[in-house]
Amino acid sequence: MNFDFNNPYLSTRIPIFARNVVSTSHPLASQAGLRILQQGGNAVDAAIATAAVMTLVEPVSNGLGSDAFCILWDGKELHGLNASGPAPKAWTPEYFKAKYGADAATPPMRGIDSVTVPGAVRGWVALSERFGKLPFADLLAPAIDIAERGYLVPPVVQGKWAAATPVLQSQPGFAQTFLPWGRAPEVGELFRFTAAARALKAIARTKGEAYYSGEIAEALAKFSAEQGGALTVADLSAYQPEWVKPISRDYRGHTLHEIPPNGQGIAALIALGILEKFDIASLPVDSVQSQHLQIEAMKLAFADVYRYVSERKTMEVTTEQMLDDAYLASRARLIDPKKAQDFKAGNPVKGGTIYLTAADESGMMVSFIQSNYMGFGSGCVEPEFGISLQNRGHGFSLKAESPNVVAPGKRPFHTIIPAFLTKDGQPVMSFGVMGGNMQPQGHMQTLVRMLDYKQGPQVACDAPRWRFNAGLEINVEAAMNANTVQGLRDLGHHLDVINDSYQDFGAGQFIWRAGEPSVEGYVAASDPRRDGVAAGY
Repeated sequence: MNFDFNNPYLSTRIPIFARNVVSTSHPLASQAGLRILQQGGNAVDAAIATAAVMTLVEPVSNGLGSDAFCILWDGKELHGLNASGPAPKAWTPEYFKAKYGADAATPPMRGIDSVTVPGAVRGWVALSERFGKLPFADLLAPAIDIAERGYLVPPVVQGKWAAATPVLQSQPGFAQTFLPWGRAPEVGELFRFTAAARALKAIARTKGEAYYSGEIAEALAKFSAEQGGALTVADLSAYQPEWVKPISRDYRGHTLHEIPPNGQGIAALIALGILEKFDIASLPVDSVQSQHLQIEAMKLAFADVYRYVSERKTMEVTTEQMLDDAYLASRARLIDPKKAQDFKAGNPVKGGTIYLTAADESGMMVSFIQSNYMGFGSGCVEPEFGISLQNRGHGFSLKAESPNVVAPGKRPFHTIIPAFLTKDGQPVMSFGVMGGNMQPQGHMQTLVRMLDYKQGPQVACDAPRWRFNAGLEINVEAAMNANTVQGLRDLGHHLDVINDSYQDFGAGQFIWRAGEPSVEGYVAASDPRRDGVAAGY
């Protein structure tokens, strides 16, 4: 039977209540995490197993050539991991201008010269070695099984797979890997990824060393050289992820934690710091006034983020200066409740991605995100091991005055950000919202709904979203109230109503601590904009 998988009816999800929970954008990944938990693993083990499966079942968004970030609560304190990779040693502005012309403003969007050192796999290993319980090889067993046996392609991923094909089919290794029929798969069609199975087995056997200094590293360097790229075995072997202290800001009696730059998580902290100056809860939920204030706060945040944020050690201002309360109050005063504005960066006081979360009954909570950046990343796939490579290099600038100017060994500006919420120093929620610059916007919008309007995680996740692009340009979901849409237009916002929610409005996963983990457990939500599910026991 050839079913029509397009659903014209509203499908409502209910939150999941359990003591051990995994929430992802693909059911097979959630099940892999539960499998590991039931084998005696902890939330970190489950997150790694889940992340490995996600490289297979949602290849549009991530792969074995991804970067990753993580925030985790180990039962006593928060830890952050930056597993984003740096530029190859050969990368300079001159390297790109010699190849792409003196007028080139950034490295290319696609192709081998958009690929920085992939960090995700070494991130998995770092997490396992510091916090995991089970042997590392055990964690990759579910992914290896799925890669070898295959899986039926789900509807949302299939749509994006098909949409990316005309753009990327000419990139090296793409058609061989992702178009085995000479086309994108259909919904419900079996896709096997045997090359990735070889890679996963080698990664499992060597705890990732095959990837960074062994046979996979050699294959990646050879592939890069054949395509005219600069990535070498030396670049790969030199890479190590970085343990970092999350940055934070209080909001409504809670504290939001984000990974520090080179990521954009600080945008959510800035926006909430500005919103804190307004009594949002006094305004009706979903009203024009409430949405307008949130949009304007987000615009102000991005104006500063795009001006100042790069790898932390190269920034001309500190994160503390950008989050200074007096400075944020001065930015809040720029908001006109009756008019949309195009804000510029201020002067701080100087002195096409996957997200998953897991929690266990011991109290460990993991917020994890990995990404190839744009859909299928660079489009380049090393064919022997199925390494689908990200295109994070496109995030660099070639302009000398930019804080994000490319340099050897420097990490680019990153969009992917996990998040974590605490109250009085204790864990409350592990969460994230994937999707380019939608991520901090999703963090802010869902937190406002939960903390100002007391909406539950699944409701806050399901609610219609808006997305700021640039200037006065805003996208809104088709489900947003028509009167609210018109009211925002009346204030001067330039609105496009978008029916496609996959990338435009992000997709969230949420685990809220309901009480003592071993007794009450957690409340979990998964975004209906993707194929996934929250699952637990």
